[in-house]
Amino acid sequence: MPNANALRTPPAATRAWRVWFPAGRPGVGALPEHAARVGRGTWWADHPLRPRAATVSCAGYAVLAGDPCATDPGGLAHLAHGYAVALDRFLPLLGSAFERIVPWERMIWAHAGGSVPCVRLAPAVTVRPLAPADAPAVRALGPDFAWITESWGGPAGLAASGRGWGAFRDGRLLSLACTLFAGSRYEDIAVATLPAERGRGLAAACIRALCADVTARGRIPSWTCSRDNHPSRHLAAKSGFRPIHTYVHYALGAPAVG
Repeated sequence: MPNANALRTPPAATRAWRVWFPAGRPGVGALPEHAARVGRGTWWADHPLRPRAATVSCAGYAVLAGDPCATDPGGLAHLAHGYAVALDRFLPLLGSAFERIVPWERMIWAHAGGSVPCVRLAPAVTVRPLAPADAPAVRALGPDFAWITESWGGPAGLAASGRGWGAFRDGRLLSLACTLFAGSRYEDIAVATLPAERGRGLAAACIRALCADVTARGRIPSWTCSRDNHPSRHLAAKSGFRPIHTYVHYALGAPAVG
């Protein structure tokens, strides 16, 4: 059933939305800016002109703000099986809206600047920016890697975004790093590497190139990972990131109301 409160465009001109979703945040905080700028994602409010509560969702993540008492649990069904970032006052609402909610502690890192050591790669490997013609190579990574393209609308959108770098060998994409959510101050980045190609420095090389690109745009690279994801934390630290914030997001189950 279509959500009657879904909005086709973000009502960014309203004061409430500017307060709830301020510009310049790192990590998933850049999601609302990204969704508005790129035209991807879903905006929801209890009222289109005089909102008391709202959500912005993109690529399986959602940010909730406002007054949870103004929100019908059934209006959040479109967030099912994704991840929600919300203040504690939203927990009773989420508990009513979904069959389960599982807290997950996360870390946000910011690039500290300065030079990061170059990574020595095999001679046959080339690290370069993604171009529109690379969409088939991105798609060939397979369904397990679809998550890294969702915030751009899929492989073609990511390849044409100008926000990705890849490691190629004989025309095959082995690893890529890209901006997941692009905000006005921070760009939250992500990386994915084929399992058989891990441990060869490909991810680190792509991250290094992407971070230089982000910095040249006048923005700060950020990195988000689970507190328990020690390989991701190690890669972030090795790539020049430093932890700046921890938060909890909630893995959502199926809708509890139909």
